[in-house]
Amino acid sequence: MTTAAAIIPAGGAGLRMGLDLPKQYLELAGLPILVHTVRALQRSSLIKTIVIVAPGEHLARTRELVRRYGLTRVEQVVAGGRTRQDSVAAGLRCLPAGIDLVAVHDGVRPLIDPGLIDACLKQAGETGAAILAVPVRDTLKSVNDEFVTANVGRAGLWQAQTPQAARIELLQRAFAVAAADGFAATDEAALLEHIDVKVSVVMGSAANLKVTSPDDLVLAEALLKPDRRGEGAVANLRVGHGYDAHRLEEGRELVLGGVVIPYERGLAGHSDADVLLHALADAMLGAAGLGDLGRHFPDSDPAFQGISSLVLLERVVEKVAGRNLRLVNADLTVIAQQPKLAPYFAPMLENIAKTVGVDAAFLNLKATTTEHMGFAGRGEGIAAHAVVSLAGRN
Repeated sequence: MTTAAAIIPAGGAGLRMGLDLPKQYLELAGLPILVHTVRALQRSSLIKTIVIVAPGEHLARTRELVRRYGLTRVEQVVAGGRTRQDSVAAGLRCLPAGIDLVAVHDGVRPLIDPGLIDACLKQAGETGAAILAVPVRDTLKSVNDEFVTANVGRAGLWQAQTPQAARIELLQRAFAVAAADGFAATDEAALLEHIDVKVSVVMGSAANLKVTSPDDLVLAEALLKPDRRGEGAVANLRVGHGYDAHRLEEGRELVLGGVVIPYERGLAGHSDADVLLHALADAMLGAAGLGDLGRHFPDSDPAFQGISSLVLLERVVEKVAGRNLRLVNADLTVIAQQPKLAPYFAPMLENIAKTVGVDAAFLNLKATTTEHMGFAGRGEGIAAHAVVSLAGRN
């Protein structure tokens, strides 16, 4: 499967805002602009790793935002350079092994549609490199000393946006050649063109604005507000319920939420038998009208023998995204007499948040016993319930 990463150059000083604080940290609809941007990237079905490149003097502030808002796909926050090109190069050097595609997205484009992110990445996977862009619509004038000197034809002119995506080996080569040549560019597409890589264009959106002035901030606020009918960002809201139960037996590891929990017995099953993730996956499939887990990953298929349920959940997220839906929140309950699970909640939530692409704040996890009643109470097995809401991808 293709593995994609995102680099967010967020090193701007925000001088046009007339403020001391860089614009990426300004609040937009109650949250820092950078948080909106990262959340949009986390809703991509393809991006698994995010690197933020921030001003050196604001690294601590940025890392605190990552922690406070549960931005679980952010693997690193690193210091940027003097230019955007230097900053993206710094992010590129920090990417882990195994990345196939890289998307570079401005830290102050908070309204990007996750569907457009995926479209750009998929196009880059096919052609080598792709950018979002929109055709120039307004009449263009050449101006000198405040007077119009000529009209500029709009035919064939497009306004570049981000993300700009490419296969990692092409992007690495483009940066290496630019460093050797002393070539400077304002975006990644120009660097790729410098090494004769053809960059394809994916239609972007006027809503994918870059916040560079106070007027942009006002417009972004208006676009983020729910419309007057109250539909807002939860269009096509759906609810799903999932349930799973497995027997406990000797000689198996106990895996819940992708975490191996020390216990004398584990859950029996064709996969790793992670009832928590199975319940969540079933709930998501149900809400999307996609049947159940057994339909997509039957226990008669040897390809799923012993497979991690985090992998299955990741595939379910992709199937749900194919219906133009994304997870909004989930409420999860594990039913087990033993062992005590609360000490393992934090890593479970981290695994789940990273896999489904939401902030951990939108996940709730709890455990309960049955007071020694039924199969769970007798210690024969463990069960889990999940209730989720999905919404149209915005």
